[in-house]
Amino acid sequence: MKKLLLILSLLVPTLAMAGEGGNFPAAPINMSDQASLQRGAKIFVNYCLSCHSASVMRYNRLKDIGLTDEQIKKNLMFAGEKVGDTMMVAMDKSEAKGWFGATPPDLSVIARARGADWLYAYMRGFYRDNTRPTGWNNTVFDKVGMPNVLYELQGEQRLVTAPDETGKPASHLVLDKPGTLSPAEYDKAAADLVNYLVYMGEPARAVRTHMGGYVLIFLAFMFVLALLLKKEFWKDIH
Repeated sequence: MKKLLLILSLLVPTLAMAGEGGNFPAAPINMSDQASLQRGAKIFVNYCLSCHSASVMRYNRLKDIGLTDEQIKKNLMFAGEKVGDTMMVAMDKSEAKGWFGATPPDLSVIARARGADWLYAYMRGFYRDNTRPTGWNNTVFDKVGMPNVLYELQGEQRLVTAPDETGKPASHLVLDKPGTLSPAEYDKAAADLVNYLVYMGEPARAVRTHMGGYVLIFLAFMFVLALLLKKEFWKDIH
């Protein structure tokens, strides 16, 4: 038993690092901000869904973030899908692998696999790299096969390496060509997208959290009742 507990204690930090992939600034996630989730869903459908599926996410689950069936059909569905359909991509997997070097992964639970902080840093970490087939690279995912699909919004960044205060070489990104959004606006858009990806990884999270409060209240009531019953049963013995 002690050996099992030791092994688990060693695995916990390892699993945490595997989910985050490193230390990154905290992503501004707010699952109660429906406006942010709706903006994130729009960005996902318009920029991500052309290559990445979300095979366990149905369009009608977007009603949980305040959208109606009519809004979903009008603003987020463009290929004759039904509201009850899953978010599938029409791209052929073998062709996608030939274009990008690897099949674009399904993003249904990418936030649970990578972590919100990793995704937020990744979406802001693209820069121009002419040595790469797509012309893009990423500070978080070196030699990534994915191009920067949001470059029109973000603009084009380049990686600059210069000595830091201690004299050691350090790299940082510099905006070469502005996009349609300012850096602050793009960071907010990236946060909205990551916020939606976190929601998509567990759409029932808000309901589960809400129900959890009632469960705790019920358990507290039952604890008091059980304690009173215990005292009643044992009063003659003591």
